[in-house]
Amino acid sequence: MSGFNYRKAVQALNFFAVHEGGSINKMKAIKLVWLSNRDHLRRYGRPIFNDIYYAMKFGPVPSNTKDLAELDSEFLASEELEYRDLFIKPLDKHSFTSSNDVDFNVFSETDTKSLETTYNNFGDYTQYDLSELSHQFPEWKKFEKSINMGLGSRFEINIADFFKQIDSETENLFKMDEEDLSLSKEAYEEREELELI
Repeated sequence: MSGFNYRKAVQALNFFAVHEGGSINKMKAIKLVWLSNRDHLRRYGRPIFNDIYYAMKFGPVPSNTKDLAELDSEFLASEELEYRDLFIKPLDKHSFTSSNDVDFNVFSETDTKSLETTYNNFGDYTQYDLSELSHQFPEWKKFEKSINMGLGSRFEINIADFFKQIDSETENLFKMDEEDLSLSKEAYEEREELELI
């Protein structure tokens, strides 16, 4: 997978803050980023952000995006920090605010569509609703026992697990025809193989 696209991640965080009226809870925002990426990967065979995901107590977490949303992250390169500060400002440990218009030029048309679809479907959820929802997804359930037993605080998710179907009667956004899903997965795997050449 090619490198993390911090510009897209910052603009996605900014997008969700704007849609929340200017500021947003950090956990809610990073869950919406995860859901957007999951939706886009399944529909189009390409991740939006190329982030690394971990299963943690409150659900899947896009690690690098989380760093961008943090008040005091020691993991950001100077160019990431400078770019982030142009568009979002962490308010405290739990929230951040938009400080500039969203730059949609960083996104493809399908990126924007997945962000909009995600917010339209999950924007009314609280961060705790999203956390509870995330525990139904196979990429988190795979590590549920280990997390609950305290065997570790985070476990790296294989992004290919995003292609697994969710076993839920309530979550219709991620119900896809198996043939369409298989085609998206093939496109993703071909892209991954090309990057290894």
